Amino acid sequence: MPDTYTSVPNAVPTAVLDAIHRAVGDKGFVVDEREMEPHVVEWRDNYRGRAAAVVRPASTEEVAAVVRICAEAGVPIVPQGGMTGLVGAGIPHEHGGEIVLSLRRMNRILEVNPTAYTMTVEAGAVLKTIQDEAAAHDRLFPLSLAAEGSCTIGGNLSTNAGGVQVLHYGNARSLVLGLEAVLPDGRVWNGLRALKKDNTGYDLKHLFMGAEGTLGVITKAVLKLFPRPKDVATAWLAVRNPAAAVELLSRAHAASEDNVTSCELMGRLGIDLVLSHIPGSVDPLAERHDWYVLLEWSSTRPAPAHGGGMLAKMEAFLGDAMEAGLVFDAVLAQSSAQAQAFWKIRESHSEAQKLEGPSIKHDISVPVHRIPEFVDQGIAAMKAVMPDLRPVPFGHVGDGNLHFNAQSPTGMDKAAFYARRDDINHAVHDLVRSFGGSISAEHGIGRFKLEELERYRGPVELDAMRAIKRALDPRNIMNPGKVVRV
Repeated sequence: MPDTYTSVPNAVPTAVLDAIHRAVGDKGFVVDEREMEPHVVEWRDNYRGRAAAVVRPASTEEVAAVVRICAEAGVPIVPQGGMTGLVGAGIPHEHGGEIVLSLRRMNRILEVNPTAYTMTVEAGAVLKTIQDEAAAHDRLFPLSLAAEGSCTIGGNLSTNAGGVQVLHYGNARSLVLGLEAVLPDGRVWNGLRALKKDNTGYDLKHLFMGAEGTLGVITKAVLKLFPRPKDVATAWLAVRNPAAAVELLSRAHAASEDNVTSCELMGRLGIDLVLSHIPGSVDPLAERHDWYVLLEWSSTRPAPAHGGGMLAKMEAFLGDAMEAGLVFDAVLAQSSAQAQAFWKIRESHSEAQKLEGPSIKHDISVPVHRIPEFVDQGIAAMKAVMPDLRPVPFGHVGDGNLHFNAQSPTGMDKAAFYARRDDINHAVHDLVRSFGGSISAEHGIGRFKLEELERYRGPVELDAMRAIKRALDPRNIMNPGKVVRV
């Protein structure tokens, strides 16, 4: 269908900018191009936009005031969190007729209730800060991903972030009890209810989570907390192949008494890129293998003083797995520092790929038991398009989500590689559809996958999404040209 957002909007009127400036004050209003630069460029430099202003409100009331001003004038708004997204959802378009609404100043933790296992936060709170605050109260907020030191909870919820512990705790959607959001007309919806059961009609919070700022602006959230693990076992394993990884996971659920918190699959090329580009990275095993698993079990019960606990259980489990031929070699972390070193390798894959050169990202999911055949067929499908590309599959085998990436052939420039991007994307995504999977498991749609969504979703589903968008945002001012075209 035609994109109704291709025409360049009118320049934002000076009167509108002046009104916004008055609403947020000098600290909340930026028009200097150098200061705006970090807000208009995607971290991988795939998108570089322009904005009439970067607005940084300090409260929900200021957000509402800005949205009302823009709604009355028909000025588009691009909500923005920590700028760690991978699909261009938080980047303004190139025409410069939008304002960026950054939530970073709204970064307070408003309440921690250890008894109720809840925390209330503003949208600009950094994920790592939330994790640390929970730990200070002997609690866990389990959302965990590579960008946790800079991503914000508002962005995490707006993209329904996943991460490495979805297997055990669920994704961002599962970690929220209540939300506050500013609607596209500037009204504030207060859904900050810390209730586990509330069956009073439509559950509105789920409209905003995963909507990437296209239906409104998340300003606050009531988060679920969990008991903090007291006994954690982490192992780096060389496995025979992806089929062995899936079988290992299946057995681990029972062997750990359902305490598997993470199970990450990695191929050798990804490890080599990390070792080449990330200082301080060390290969955990002496010999090279084709496939690896990072496995973590955890329990809220302290490890027995006389020994045993998770580490002993995992060691016995891995011994059996080696006898069965599933695992070639393994090393169990003997300290938290060693476990962190393992995790650094896994979490540095995206950064290492960026430093290596151009890559094409595929954030896909398929049923867990079909991962092995998908990996084989997916690599063959990509190489049928470009024989010399370098496949870099890695990700959350425990929940079926793989980052099935294609690294450019050695020496090929970005323009030449990206000229084949559609062909490579379609080869992978056609296969994903045939497996009954998803073309976006956790990163979202944004601008990057807008056309892909229309290609792989049916007309009924797309029509329903457009109807919701038009109902809440009839003037199409909230992050237009992202997720769904109206």
